[in-house]
Amino acid sequence: MNRLVRGTDGREWVIRAQMDWRRPATADDFEHDVAASYGPGIVMGAVAVALGIVLLLWKPDDVVVPSWVGLAVLLIALFFPLRWVLRRPWTVVAETEGDATGDRPSERWVGTVRGTFSVRGEMNRVAKAIARHDLPDFEGPLHPVE
Repeated sequence: MNRLVRGTDGREWVIRAQMDWRRPATADDFEHDVAASYGPGIVMGAVAVALGIVLLLWKPDDVVVPSWVGLAVLLIALFFPLRWVLRRPWTVVAETEGDATGDRPSERWVGTVRGTFSVRGEMNRVAKAIARHDLPDFEGPLHPVE
């Protein structure tokens, strides 16, 4: 997502957001960031799928399963992957080259927003703050980077 915003001082700001596939490492998360691999999760998923297939294949012939049960099982199986995708962190960057006269320097503000729907709202708030005050809001998730 890219957006171009002009501040009242004449500078043009580019606001862009990009999904992060890995959560950014911070000092608070250090001791939790030592997972060896994704192997155990993949094995547990395969075991769950295998048990589901066995349950369906060994079903007695006289048992009638309503059609909505399959849809319910599919929705339950897709809940966590869908939640994972919708709650991914996004890196939001607002930057400007400065103005032509050199009075206002170039700036770069960077922050992290969590959630696909939240990032669009945050980009709108940053764009409004730049249009009104020439800078992103200091109380928002964006912070200046040198």
